[in-house]
Amino acid sequence: DCPENLESIESACSMLNDLIEDEVNAGIAKNRIIIGGFSMGGAMAMHLAYRYHQNVAGVFALSSFLNKSSIVYQTVEKCSRILPELYQCHGIPDTLILRAWGEETNTMLHSLGVLTSFHSYPNLYHELNRKELDCLREWILNKLPEK
Repeated sequence: DCPENLESIESACSMLNDLIEDEVNAGIAKNRIIIGGFSMGGAMAMHLAYRYHQNVAGVFALSSFLNKSSIVYQTVEKCSRILPELYQCHGIPDTLILRAWGEETNTMLHSLGVLTSFHSYPNLYHELNRKELDCLREWILNKLPEK
């Protein structure tokens, strides 16, 4: 349980915000954008969506977690709007980012009102596999049906 390095997080968020704004300026509606990532990319996705882009279609975080005292929790707690759904996946034997950390993140966000799902995969360490990606693809297609 260590504090977040907000200076570093804010720097990364600034660059990523620019990418999202480029998509919006190109005509992509925010409610047709999903933000996600693997490992620390998933943590950044949660920071971006729940702190800055609360009207995106969804968030996914693969083998990811937030610190116990994350500013994300504080932001979500103060929010009165419906927030994007969180889809999380984690390998059961992952020893780099423990599954328990991911579950803790999911439980905390759920307790604050975020619609969440958490999927565990046996024999998946800190990596991706086809089954996980197929399930993520299905979730994305459900979140972003054809117009």
